[in-house]
Amino acid sequence: MNLKKPAISAIIILVSLVTIIGLSGLNFIITDTSKIEPRQNPGIQSSGIKSMDKIILTTEDDVKIAADLYSVNKPRFWLVLIHMMPETKDSYKEFAKRFQNLDFESIAIDLRGHGQSDGGSDSYRNFSNEEHQKSILDLKATVDYLIKNRGATKDKIVFIGASIGANLSLQYISDNLEFKTAILLSTGLDYHGIKTESLVKNLKLGQKIFFISSKDDKNNAEENQTLYDLIPDGLEKKIKIYENAGHGTDILKNESDLFNLIIEFIKQYD
Repeated sequence: MNLKKPAISAIIILVSLVTIIGLSGLNFIITDTSKIEPRQNPGIQSSGIKSMDKIILTTEDDVKIAADLYSVNKPRFWLVLIHMMPETKDSYKEFAKRFQNLDFESIAIDLRGHGQSDGGSDSYRNFSNEEHQKSILDLKATVDYLIKNRGATKDKIVFIGASIGANLSLQYISDNLEFKTAILLSTGLDYHGIKTESLVKNLKLGQKIFFISSKDDKNNAEENQTLYDLIPDGLEKKIKIYENAGHGTDILKNESDLFNLIIEFIKQYD
């Protein structure tokens, strides 16, 4: 077969390109897959990669709850993050990532009527007190998921709630005494009929509560002090009251020392 000089030159160029591509590992054509976070299987991670997976939980009253799972390979603890109103699970995003780097697995949920959960982004505005109180079922669905799907144990599940999320967290561990730890941001004496004075009195030995509030948040600091004082003798408890930190998850943003205080509280009784 007789090839003309232009054809021979083209073949030489093509062979050279193939050789260069092979030596380079196709790096300039194929994206480095080590940087792609796995999404298909929540919690299955490549070495060194931290993932966030969006999942849907179904409550026992058939409400769909949107959740963000910040998974790790071998969790030291599992954190249930419950937002205040009118926020969503996104208010915990940076907080959850910081915990994830310490091998704490977190799941942040949109309470019913909020964010991406059933009812739309702000249907909670039309909720009755009874409808708000049913949000306790959102926490139950979350806990069930962690135990059944993530290998969580009840003593290693920590509730971190803000405002009404704090009241719900306190209600959950008060009604389910096998759960041990709650971090409560701006707990109130009564949010939509979720009353907390009787809840703290029901806590038992082995449970641990950390109250966090701020003096610029109306009378919330006084309410948290009241709840702190009502906790039965012998229980592990802590209270931190700031001067000008705001309400709920805003305290996390405004007080740089709080993250480490929460870490210390969780680990102290491990």
